[in-house]
Amino acid sequence: MQDPLAVVFFAGLLHAPSFASAGAIGREDEQGNLFAERGCCRRQSRFLHVGHDVSGSPVSVDIGKCRSSCLSQRVSSPHPGLPGLSRQSSVLDFLRSKKLQVRRPDSPLQPAAPRSCPAGSCCEPARVRVERLLLFEGIREVEVVEGCHCSTCPEECLRLPALKTFFPDSPWEVTVDVGKCSDPAYSADGLFCLPTKFNAALVKNPHGGEVVRTLESCEMKEKCYRVSQVEYYYEMVHSSAGRREERLKEIDVGRCLGSCSSGDPCLLGESPGGEKCLVGAEAAASRCAPHRYDVHVFRSRRDGVRTVVAIRQCKCRG
Repeated sequence: MQDPLAVVFFAGLLHAPSFASAGAIGREDEQGNLFAERGCCRRQSRFLHVGHDVSGSPVSVDIGKCRSSCLSQRVSSPHPGLPGLSRQSSVLDFLRSKKLQVRRPDSPLQPAAPRSCPAGSCCEPARVRVERLLLFEGIREVEVVEGCHCSTCPEECLRLPALKTFFPDSPWEVTVDVGKCSDPAYSADGLFCLPTKFNAALVKNPHGGEVVRTLESCEMKEKCYRVSQVEYYYEMVHSSAGRREERLKEIDVGRCLGSCSSGDPCLLGESPGGEKCLVGAEAAASRCAPHRYDVHVFRSRRDGVRTVVAIRQCKCRG
């Protein structure tokens, strides 16, 4: 006669692998639906002080921003000695815990918050509208993020679509693809994907119309760089027969674009190698300005000598 307890135990061993495999499948499904269930790529509030209205009251606008990672959830624990598990009840407790973590570099690092989008995608604005605010200082335009979505982040330098809505909630509402440059994670030799060629679009408004600059192409450039800007002039020349003729002269005068890095103004960081800065200094003023020139001299249609200076190279200048 068989022992009933042994039969039950043996049946449990037979069914145990199926339970384990079901649990593994469930974890894979949960990992695959992580981004869909959490919905981390969403718009977050970000208020910007833009000035004062005509009555003198301060005006702040929620311009919004897109999450780059999911919000990390802290788990409360009855063991205050475990870093990252205790829930601080005050700012003083938080500072004390940060001080202890700095003193104990061998403590296990806290896992980073999961990304808001899957690998190869970025959480970026899906829609942006331009709000015109009548302030005491005059009219100011503010770009407001309306929604966010996961979009592909190409590894090469490309021009990507970027939709911007002008005059929202009015008879003149129009959406224009102003374009933007991709942001490759890897940049060789200090080069960055930056705009190099522009176009223009005419947008109607209550006062007739205005010109909106749109991006046409991007290239890998240094942060401070020169772009082409062609100007046209009338030039008086003499032909081989000795006749005085008028000719259209084209000169690429160029212009400087980009920004200049002024070093790291952070004096005290949250932790060694951390991204958050606790105490910062005012960065030294530096701008992208012309560095070398070419001089074009010609005779204008009024028989005067005209000189046009064209930018050959741009450089950061303090």
